[in-house]
Amino acid sequence: MRRYFRDMCISAIYPKPNTTWHNKEHKIYPYLLRGLTIDRVNQVWSTDITYIPMNGGYMYLCAIIDWHSRFVLAWGISNTHDSEFCQELLKEAIARYGKPEIFNTDQGSEFTAKEFVKILEENEIQISMDGKGRALDNIFVERLWRSVKYEYIYLSNPGSGKELYDGLTDYFRLYNTERLHQSLEYKTPSEVYMTAA
Repeated sequence: MRRYFRDMCISAIYPKPNTTWHNKEHKIYPYLLRGLTIDRVNQVWSTDITYIPMNGGYMYLCAIIDWHSRFVLAWGISNTHDSEFCQELLKEAIARYGKPEIFNTDQGSEFTAKEFVKILEENEIQISMDGKGRALDNIFVERLWRSVKYEYIYLSNPGSGKELYDGLTDYFRLYNTERLHQSLEYKTPSEVYMTAA
């Protein structure tokens, strides 16, 4: 049904969840990527959260991606929109792949939270934040969300959290190891990341 509505450009009039809300007590960092040549892995990592409509509510998907290779370093889903699960993903990515020079996020409260920022500072990672309302500042994660939603979520319409998790596990494995990217000279994100790391 959702696919038919989308094909006919029909959408619900109820408000969609806002996944980016800023806590005014949290510090906002400058955007460091404008004009920066990104030419190596682990130079810039980026993260974001998107919501996935489910029966009876939403699940939230967070992923961390390497900008140069488009390699998805860590991802997770949660039924709550909070900073803790984002912090765990960040710790997981650093433990598995080392650390980037720069970590870019939007200004959402889960990424400006003191605990999240502390992980970056303790690892001496420069913090970059998108301008308010500037989704294109985080273009590679936004493209990832589009791919995930149009190639898996909308086609499969997972009915449970487990089904969603299992499907995303397969999707990200294929995305990293089999999906060729024109911008990567028709290599996979895994080929580019693992060769250079």
